[in-house]
Amino acid sequence: MKFHNLLIKWYLQNKRDLPWRKTVNPYHIWLSEIMLQQTRVAQGMPYFFSFTEEFPTVFDLANADEQKVLKLWQGLGYYSRARNLHKTAQYIANDLNGVFPATYNDLLKLKGVGEYTAAAIASFSYNEAVPVVDGNVFRVLSRYFDIESDIALPATKKEFTTLAKELMPKNNPAIFNQAIMEFGALQCVPKNPNCYVCVFNISCLALQKKKVDFLPVKSKKLKITNRFFNYLILEDVLVNTLIQKRTSKGIWHNLYEFPLVETDEIVDFDFISKTIQDGILSSYTVKSIEECSYATVIHKLSHQHLHIQFWKIKIDGIIPNGVNYSDLKTFPFPIAIYNFIEKEEICR
Repeated sequence: MKFHNLLIKWYLQNKRDLPWRKTVNPYHIWLSEIMLQQTRVAQGMPYFFSFTEEFPTVFDLANADEQKVLKLWQGLGYYSRARNLHKTAQYIANDLNGVFPATYNDLLKLKGVGEYTAAAIASFSYNEAVPVVDGNVFRVLSRYFDIESDIALPATKKEFTTLAKELMPKNNPAIFNQAIMEFGALQCVPKNPNCYVCVFNISCLALQKKKVDFLPVKSKKLKITNRFFNYLILEDVLVNTLIQKRTSKGIWHNLYEFPLVETDEIVDFDFISKTIQDGILSSYTVKSIEECSYATVIHKLSHQHLHIQFWKIKIDGIIPNGVNYSDLKTFPFPIAIYNFIEKEEICR
């Protein structure tokens, strides 16, 4: 039996019931693909339902305020995806009259849409015979065909794309793409796959050669940067606090946070006290400083580990444009800060 026949047969028997598989609407498929970039299906699904309920069409998303989009995205991470999503919705609504591009090459021109996402939309919505190649596909094909090419190299991406296109049935590319991704997600998993119940266990070269645990080959290691954030939680006589918008490029762009002191290492009370006295809060009279040791957290991003400490600082007087604690949760925050706010709310 041909590879694609066996794969599709397995898929039809084992596929998960996912909402974006029940439609060819490019808006819904685009939303799901952007949300599932570097995100597990179980985590992304509630966001998919929230977005499609709040923004039923691309016009609704385009007309929304960015802050509302970021707030709804809160906790999903990689916030540049949400900003690109919003800008692309505006482009499709305003420049393309709400009609998504219908070909792979034209989809690639959209902001935030790469080769994988363009291939997914083109095949799922328009049945274009273009293969999707992601981590799941690399893993399945490298193991089945015993391919040791380094998947960190651009040339390897072309090699696997060519192979996937050769395997793909031209009359039904959508189901092949869905099947190979699902097979990698459920059966041919990264660690400890159950090869003895696999439909390919007779023909898989990696299993025959006892190389399943060594494939795919990926040489490039991601360098992790450690950063140290100290958030100052001000509280004035009205029990209002101070927040600010992150406008510089980088992580959490356009999200809100408390006043921040970034340091080179974890710091103690004396350092924060001296920093405040030396002018960072010179316009306020500080009454007390307290470290919220219970809230200290290491927030892990793909390329950065953020060591976050929170410091409560009570001040005399009134904070101009201060925000009441009851209103804080209406702003879009990084999830690490939002979790702190929720803890504080419970304690009040």
